[in-house]
Amino acid sequence: MTSGSMAVFSCKPYDKEFFEKAAADLDLKFRFEFFEPLLEKSTVRLAEGFDAVCVFVNDKVDADVISALSSYGIKLIVLRCAGFNNVDMEKAAELGVTVARVPAYSPHAVAEHAVALMLSLNRRIPQAWAKTRNGNFSLVGQLGFDMVGKRVGIIGTGLIGGITAEILKKGFRCDVVAFDVQRSAQLEGCGISYVSLDELFRTCDILSLHAPLLPSTQHIINAESIAKMKPGVMIINTSRGGLIHTQSLIDGLKNKQIGYAGLDVYCKEGPYMFEDLSHAGIDDDVFARLMTFPNVIVTAHQAFFTMEALTVISQTTLRNADGAHRGLGPPRQGELDTVVRLVPTASKL
Repeated sequence: MTSGSMAVFSCKPYDKEFFEKAAADLDLKFRFEFFEPLLEKSTVRLAEGFDAVCVFVNDKVDADVISALSSYGIKLIVLRCAGFNNVDMEKAAELGVTVARVPAYSPHAVAEHAVALMLSLNRRIPQAWAKTRNGNFSLVGQLGFDMVGKRVGIIGTGLIGGITAEILKKGFRCDVVAFDVQRSAQLEGCGISYVSLDELFRTCDILSLHAPLLPSTQHIINAESIAKMKPGVMIINTSRGGLIHTQSLIDGLKNKQIGYAGLDVYCKEGPYMFEDLSHAGIDDDVFARLMTFPNVIVTAHQAFFTMEALTVISQTTLRNADGAHRGLGPPRQGELDTVVRLVPTASKL
C-alpha cells in the first residue's frame, strides 16, 4: 500500500535528500514532487492532484491558499517545523483540513545555537576571525566578559528554552531566571527562578527568546521594554522574528541601550532566509540597517539545521502524512500531539 502523494514546497536539496532517505528507512512509499517556490496564492495550483502538501516556516498558508487546497480535495497540510503561525488555522478548521507539525526536533540544536550566538557576540568571534585572516593579531576591540555569574533571562521555557536555561545554569554557572505562564518543576529544581517579565527586563544582562509567536507575544521586545533593560544588554532570538519590533531594536542599538543582538530570525525574513542573495542585495532598508552594526550577528534561520534535526523532521513529517493517508490520523511524537488544534486568539505565552 502506498502512503499517498505529497507536494513539498520551499524545497532545498537537503530536504529532498532527507525525505527520500526517511521514506526508505521507514519503508514508506510516497510519490513526492519537490517544488522550490514558496506555497502561496500564486503557486498553490502546483498542489493540484496531490493528497497532501508539505510546507515550511515561510510558506504563506493563508485563507485563500487553504480554500484552494480544499477545492483540489487536499485535506492535509504537514509542516516540517514546530511553528504554525503562518497557517490560517480558523480557515483550516472551517474546511476540515488537518494541519500536522513536528512539535520537537532536536531542541538541543536550537538551544546550542542560542548559546553559540551569545559566545560569538561576547568574545567577538567574527571580528577576531576577520582580523587574524588578515594578519592582525591585536587584541584591541576584542574585550569580552565572563559568563559565570551573569544574569540570563529566558522568555519561554518549553523544550528549547528549558534546555538553553540548563546549559547556561549548569554549564556556565549563570544566574538564570525565567518567564513563562507555565512553570517547569524541572527548571525550578535546578535553582532557576521564575520572575515577572518586568523584573526580567530590568535585571538581566542577557535575554534569550524562546516563546512562540502569538498575539500575546508579538513585539514583546519593543521600545517600552527596551527602555527598562540594563544598558548594554544582550538580546538573543532563535524563535520567531515577530517577537521583536525591529525598529525599536535598531534604536536601542544606536543609543547603546542594547549592547549586542544575536538573531537567527527576522520578522520579514520570507524573501531572504534560505536564499542566496549575495549578488542581488537586500532591498529591505530596516533589515539592511540592522546588519550594519558590528555588535549584531544575523544567521540564516539555521539554529535547527543539524543532521539529527533533519532526520527527526523528515521521519515525523512522513509518519504524519502516512497516518492520515491510512485513516488513522497523524500519530503522536512520543508524548507530544502532532496535530495542530485551533486555539483561542488570546492564547498565552
